[in-house]
Amino acid sequence: MDKREPDLIDIDAAHPTHEAETDTTPSAWMEQMEANRAAERKVLENLLQESTLEKKRSRRWKNLFRLFIVGYLVFIAWHSLKGEFSSDNMEGLTASKGHTAVVSVLGPIMAGTPYSADNIIQGLANAFEDPDTKGVILRINSPGGSPVQAGQIYDAMLLLRKRHPTMPVFAALEDLCASGGYYIAASAPQIYADKASLVGSIGVIMQGFGLEKAMDKLGVESRQLTSGKNKSFMSPFSPVDPKESAHAQSLLQRIHRQFIKAVKAGRGDRLKPGNQELFEGLVWTGDQAVRLGLVDELGSPAFIARNKIGAKRIVDFTYKGDWFSRMGLRVDAMVRNAVIGASPGLVLR
Repeated sequence: MDKREPDLIDIDAAHPTHEAETDTTPSAWMEQMEANRAAERKVLENLLQESTLEKKRSRRWKNLFRLFIVGYLVFIAWHSLKGEFSSDNMEGLTASKGHTAVVSVLGPIMAGTPYSADNIIQGLANAFEDPDTKGVILRINSPGGSPVQAGQIYDAMLLLRKRHPTMPVFAALEDLCASGGYYIAASAPQIYADKASLVGSIGVIMQGFGLEKAMDKLGVESRQLTSGKNKSFMSPFSPVDPKESAHAQSLLQRIHRQFIKAVKAGRGDRLKPGNQELFEGLVWTGDQAVRLGLVDELGSPAFIARNKIGAKRIVDFTYKGDWFSRMGLRVDAMVRNAVIGASPGLVLR
């Protein structure tokens, strides 16, 4: 058999070398560098584009948040001022036929609240002094409150009535007119209520509680220091002192007598004679209150405006202050209740 040497050309073709596949010429190397640079530029462009999109999204959310804040402030401003531009108030600028002025007390009568003496007296003064006011209604739906605040409103009402002797004045009682609420109602010469209104509660209360037994069980001791023997008057951390209790009771009785005197001065001989229960803290329905002389007739503010004053258009003169003042009052009341809410306090209720 003939032996032949392998063909070198065939061997090279069957086993190509790596050098044959890779072009190491300068032009190829430059092309590769350009390709790498193009890829790097593409990556940087993508990063820049993504960063730009992220900034746009961030600005969009910021703008939406700002728009929300502006919208919220506009809503608050509108809500605060809508009463100033109500149809009734706008009519008051153009009409001269007159209106019935209403000042509302729709909650506890306490300092630092929307229905403090300052706010109610300001509303009443505005109502009396408006040249188009034909009559004033004090609208009350209140469980009572501070005897000081109620007394100030009562006195202010008497003074305004003296300054405007021909002005018809009414109190209109709604769901509840108790204690301090009735105190201020008695300042009006005529009182109206609904047959189901709850009226009365002519009395004074001082609330408190004792923690001394709970402290003994928990092993807690009071380290309260005072500079006067009565400075810790009615402290919830000490047992009741009979002398302090007697003094507190004398305070309640004195304020109760002031309350009774104001009611009798306002109602006069319309009160049912010989009925001492009127002044013992009980409440009655509106129709019962009529029979007892606490209320004159049954009727609503609209009924009074239409049938008694003769000016059916009602304008709200309730003074509420601006929005910031109301927020300040609420915060002040919350702080005061948190700090001194546990302390004994006199309440007409």
